[in-house]
Amino acid sequence: MDLIVVLILCLSSLLLLSLWKQTYGKGKLPPGPTPLPIIGNILLINIKNIRKSLSNLSETYGPVFTLYFGMKPTVVLHGYEAVKEALNDHGEEFSGRSSFPLAEKANRGKGIVFSNGKTWRDLRRFALMTLRNFGMGKRSIEDRVQEEARCLVEELEKTKASPCDPTFLLGCAPCNVICSIVFQNRFEYTDQELLNLMGKLNENLKILSSTWAQVCNSFPILIDYFPGSHNKFLKNIDFFKSYFLKKIKEHQKSLDINNPRDFIDCFLIKMEQEKHNQQSEFTIENMVITVLNVFVAGTETISTTLRYGLLLLLKHPDVRAKVQEEIDQVVGRHRSPCMQDRSSMPYTDAVVHEIQRYIDLAPNNLPHAVTQDIKFRNYLIPKGTTVLPSLTSVLHDKREFPNPETFDPGHFLDESGNFKKSDYFMAFSTGKRVCVGEGLARMELFLFLTTILQKFTLKSVVNPKDIDTTPVETGFASVPPSYQLCFIPA
Repeated sequence: MDLIVVLILCLSSLLLLSLWKQTYGKGKLPPGPTPLPIIGNILLINIKNIRKSLSNLSETYGPVFTLYFGMKPTVVLHGYEAVKEALNDHGEEFSGRSSFPLAEKANRGKGIVFSNGKTWRDLRRFALMTLRNFGMGKRSIEDRVQEEARCLVEELEKTKASPCDPTFLLGCAPCNVICSIVFQNRFEYTDQELLNLMGKLNENLKILSSTWAQVCNSFPILIDYFPGSHNKFLKNIDFFKSYFLKKIKEHQKSLDINNPRDFIDCFLIKMEQEKHNQQSEFTIENMVITVLNVFVAGTETISTTLRYGLLLLLKHPDVRAKVQEEIDQVVGRHRSPCMQDRSSMPYTDAVVHEIQRYIDLAPNNLPHAVTQDIKFRNYLIPKGTTVLPSLTSVLHDKREFPNPETFDPGHFLDESGNFKKSDYFMAFSTGKRVCVGEGLARMELFLFLTTILQKFTLKSVVNPKDIDTTPVETGFASVPPSYQLCFIPA
């Protein structure tokens, strides 16, 4: 028995020494609560509401502080000034992607989102160029979004004003837009392939945002040796990989290098151009993960925001009425809304921004890492240290947005009712790792929402006062509660 106690004490001492070396041996990390051996500061963090825990800790330790998730130190950036200074003013040094164990297991350092160094730079540059060439932010892609919005309206009409859960339909529309860009294909809303893709995508978002997933990311050993929903997540990822690999092989057989049809064709052409380059990042493995990254980001972000947006408009019928009044004045009923209308629709533009601000889709961003030793606010942060920029602390800043917990389009309107831009609007993150598809996302949100509100009156199945807009999960993303509504033709 005494031997066991001695062993435990020795092990604890070694762990504490290891933590001390990480904190002081390589640099002078920002202050923070004292970590416990093995579990770090996990007992101080509400895994179900990490953003609230970070806010409470920032009141004690300031806008830049250190937390230990397990034995790993993480520098938290809390508040607009700290996030801007790091991600914008020191963009290159804070542009790394830290380990995100579940995603790392799925991506293995490939693709755009979870890669680093040359892999990330080359693939991100290629993705941006290719998406722009295919019309991201231009009229050509706007036509695709408008056409998909009309298809969505047709599907919503089929509900015949009966109560329905909009989750699936609101996911299909952005999914079809991104699929048309990636592999020049859209699905009918009853297609079994689309049903499978959307089902697994929704399931993975819930798993990744769950409490269990946050525990797995803090203690990666659980991923390999314990049962749990993370195994379903990884199984779904394997399904997506196999699906996209099949699409890539089909493209290889019909490729015309002089007439690229879509994102996959462009990647295959780039592979051919660099086939003699031993250091090329343009490989089949990188293509599969890059396509997966583009597909997931281009579908789930928009569909979740749309779903949350309609819930907020049900909760606030006065806001919905003002948007529909502006649509009637500027667009009318006999043509589709277009991006040119946005400049004449300040209230609607403000509502779209307020939806994104209020729902706080990615509360803690994706984990960054410093790419080199850096002196930041008199602290020395060692290369490779994980950095967590709290987007909640920016989007819900009381100085910029009075009553930040209240849904109020006035946050983006000046005294004359004109749209008011805000540097604090970081719904797509900021700096070197800002969302690649931001332009497309902004377009889809505006066009899908205005088209739906042009064609339908939204009717809640419960009293608007009884609608709860609290997210059911906030670990990775803010997931809205399930609800039903009726789409009444206008």
